[in-house]
Amino acid sequence: MRTHMNGWVQVAGLGPGNDAMITEDVRTALAEATDVVGYIPYVRRVTPRPGLTLHETDNRVELDRATHALRLASDGKRVVVVSSGDPGVFAMASALFEALEAGPRPWLELDIRILPGITAMLAAAARLGAPLGHDFCAINLSDNLKPWSLIEHRLRLAAQAGFAMAFYNPRSKSRPHQFAEALDILREECGSDRLISFARDVTKPSEHLTTVTLAEATPNMADMRTVVIVGNPDTRRVGRHVYTPRRAV
Repeated sequence: MRTHMNGWVQVAGLGPGNDAMITEDVRTALAEATDVVGYIPYVRRVTPRPGLTLHETDNRVELDRATHALRLASDGKRVVVVSSGDPGVFAMASALFEALEAGPRPWLELDIRILPGITAMLAAAARLGAPLGHDFCAINLSDNLKPWSLIEHRLRLAAQAGFAMAFYNPRSKSRPHQFAEALDILREECGSDRLISFARDVTKPSEHLTTVTLAEATPNMADMRTVVIVGNPDTRRVGRHVYTPRRAV
């Protein structure tokens, strides 16, 4: 198999939704690309132009998508794989390397670059104030790629360790009960007065922010367009903002 060295793959983060948050590196890659590969709504954020082929795929075919991008690049194409947020945070960067590891050896010589973006967790935290101002962790609550028992285990340990926590994919139509279980674990481990924030459609015109205590939180406050941020024991409100002090008490 002959690899064309002028082909490349760049995995790009499109940010949380507002196009003003797309980095210049990503804009440059899209301007130079011959092909854009990604999940349907992300590809549709890219403006069509002559010489650019858009490849839209469904949400649960990440490995096939990554393999397709590598094949295109091996044929000399300049390929951008688009993700929302940052491609290294629960997105396409790791899928690309998984496909690279399983693929033919000549693919290892391809020019592959990961272009960071502003992930929804950081955009939401900025809108709220500074709830991630001390040690924090991010947990994907979807059990599509890992068992729910592992999510519960990590959630409980993170709460016991006193981390602030950011949750991706908290609640969907196919698994509406799991976020209720997550809230029960948080109340058990953190107490009912811990602050929890819900950031829906962050940076978009429909953005909505809500901060309540765990006692007041209900499962229907979150959906797949929501990032949930739980404070640590020191997180507090100041005016309309939420922040976590840098100095642990």
